[in-house]
Amino acid sequence: MVVIRLFALSHKAEFATFVLDLRLLRECGRHFAEGSLADLAGISRWPRCEQLSTWRPWRLGRAELCWVGKQSDETWALGDTCAPLVSTGSLAGNCLAHRRLWDKLHSGPRVGSVPTFDWFFGYEEAQGFLLPLLQEARAAYPLRVLDVGCGTSSLCTGLYTKCPVPVDVLGVDFSPVAVAHMNSLLEGGQDQIPLYPGHPASRLQFIQADAQNLEPVAPSGSFQLVLDKGTWDAVARGGLPGAYQLLSECLRVLSPRGTLIQFSDEDPDVRLPCLEQGSQGWTVTVQELGPFRGIPYFAYLVQVSH
Repeated sequence: MVVIRLFALSHKAEFATFVLDLRLLRECGRHFAEGSLADLAGISRWPRCEQLSTWRPWRLGRAELCWVGKQSDETWALGDTCAPLVSTGSLAGNCLAHRRLWDKLHSGPRVGSVPTFDWFFGYEEAQGFLLPLLQEARAAYPLRVLDVGCGTSSLCTGLYTKCPVPVDVLGVDFSPVAVAHMNSLLEGGQDQIPLYPGHPASRLQFIQADAQNLEPVAPSGSFQLVLDKGTWDAVARGGLPGAYQLLSECLRVLSPRGTLIQFSDEDPDVRLPCLEQGSQGWTVTVQELGPFRGIPYFAYLVQVSH
């Protein structure tokens, strides 16, 4: 058995950083082959992992994060001692905000016949939360929905194929590999059946764009709903200024009665102060989702203050 232990660090931000690194590896491990995961992480000996214990990234004091596999009996400790295990430019660096990482991830082989890869959770888990919001929206149909940093998630395709109200969905991502994959999936490439809308008036499009600069693809006030599933988490890995720029662009493209939703597993004690600072004049609320696969998640809603 392989057990990776992460002992609590001295600073909350650093602790959250290492949790995010391992969280990405866990999510990748559910969908991608063992070899590509090892290459992606820059770790020469990385087992195929089957279970990760539940953790709270905001908890300070002595904590332990375990990654459990079945290949051998050894323990790896990460943190200040991780340098021998992780190469420069790996997930322990600031690369979660870099396109190169995501191009490589989206290029990797997929396990089984699942054509999408979901960070945190997919459309099936989110629909119970999203559909009431879409049905209650006070806007002319079809409702315009923007998914920033969509990657190869099932969120856009699920809304397009299963939402009973008409939606005009735009998925944007800075990875051309992800955008090409999703457009191929939409059109029926890769031996897949073409996607058909759940409502005749629904539309779906994928465009390569930087979520921190949406001006070329999204005019101000043009979307009733903006979705961010893990994109803030990844961009913030490269520094909070980038995350605040992402937030600013999301708020710019919202219609006057629109809603921005950030899906994350980050604790409200950490995320809410950031959102409140970056969206002054807006109302920020949070709802707990899940738990999914034993992990609680949160939906952070940003709306115009009335």
